[in-house]
Amino acid sequence: MKKWLSSVTIIGSLLFLGACNGDEEAAGDTGQAEEQSHPDTGAAAEGEEAAGEKSAAGEQPEAPEPDLEGVPDVVAEVNGTEIEKPAFEEAYNMQFQQMAMMSQMSGEELNQDDLKKQVADGLVSQELLNQEADNRKLKVTEEDTNAVLDDLVEQNQMESQDDLFAAFEEQDMPKEEVMSQVEMQVKIDKLIAEEAGDIEPSKEELQEVYDAQIEQMKQMETEEEPPSFEEMEPQLKEQVTAQKEGEAAQALVADLKESADVKVHL
Repeated sequence: MKKWLSSVTIIGSLLFLGACNGDEEAAGDTGQAEEQSHPDTGAAAEGEEAAGEKSAAGEQPEAPEPDLEGVPDVVAEVNGTEIEKPAFEEAYNMQFQQMAMMSQMSGEELNQDDLKKQVADGLVSQELLNQEADNRKLKVTEEDTNAVLDDLVEQNQMESQDDLFAAFEEQDMPKEEVMSQVEMQVKIDKLIAEEAGDIEPSKEELQEVYDAQIEQMKQMETEEEPPSFEEMEPQLKEQVTAQKEGEAAQALVADLKESADVKVHL
């Protein structure tokens, strides 16, 4: 759950918005999200796959380890605000686990230097958005934070927010830290929504995405009957809206970087 909340804060702001454009990469993201939602199932599947590879090839492929040697105490500075090593390491370890899994599946070696730069850039982007939200004096209400917390309670099949905070506490994440991250995410979400404006997807846009996904299913030669447009419409709407919000966020960050004082020390 701690990993999930960190993922919401970082990925939700910008870290992988640019990497979600291709169909293949989007499919990979879906797989990662599913594993995060069902960590035990994902771990079991990985174990079975690894066991199969071991029996077929005679040995189990060695999983890469995160290399954080040489990371400075201050990874980056954004308009005078420091992004420190612990925040970078937490974000890096989370993304490393996902990318290492994809690397093993694809057989391509993971370039950790590139990943470090991507994570640092994502944290810089997040800080720029956070500062811009403060500059615009965007307010976070108790109703806003309760909506996020209630979603977390429901997704984790808990009884109350107290149970949620207790679970985070067990993972060394006190209530104050949880609330700080939730409030930052709400603030950034409001900023992106304000920047994006009216982005209601048209039927034509939804149909185009639906046709592409059905074509992809056909290429996978699955025997399952593809869902109808009507069945997928709510999901398609969320997908297209998220893409438009991502594009608006990327454009905003690009503008903010032009006038920002950013130093990355990696």
